[in-house]
Amino acid sequence: MTEKLIVKPPMWFWIIGVIALIWNLMGVSAYLMDAFMSAEALQTLPEAERLLYESRPIWATACYAVAVWAGLAGAVGLLWKKKWAKTAFMLSLAGILLQQLYHFFLSNTFEVLGSAAMAFPIVIILIGIGLVAFANYSIKQKWLI
Repeated sequence: MTEKLIVKPPMWFWIIGVIALIWNLMGVSAYLMDAFMSAEALQTLPEAERLLYESRPIWATACYAVAVWAGLAGAVGLLWKKKWAKTAFMLSLAGILLQQLYHFFLSNTFEVLGSAAMAFPIVIILIGIGLVAFANYSIKQKWLI
């Protein structure tokens, strides 16, 4: 019979976990507002933004959904100290990268929104990478089982 060594994580692990949870809840909230935008709200957008929204392919929206829901699952898994948090964060990162592939290379998103709009997607990618790395580090430290 083998025993698993469980190491108590430091306080900063919990702080990062709570921040990850809040970050991903904000992502879920943004996704839900986007996915359930009313026709009236859509009509209030400038025409170029409305056309950008209406022309987005379903796969890009699906990647957005995978990114935020898997990210939320990863944050919960992290706080539950589960190894599968890494897998969830990896799935989330895949969703992020595919969604941003569309925005950066397959649409006119930054022509419509301006080049300054690139900053936030880059931050999202970096945070996604950071969460995968943090989960991986946590596994190596035996904080996740």
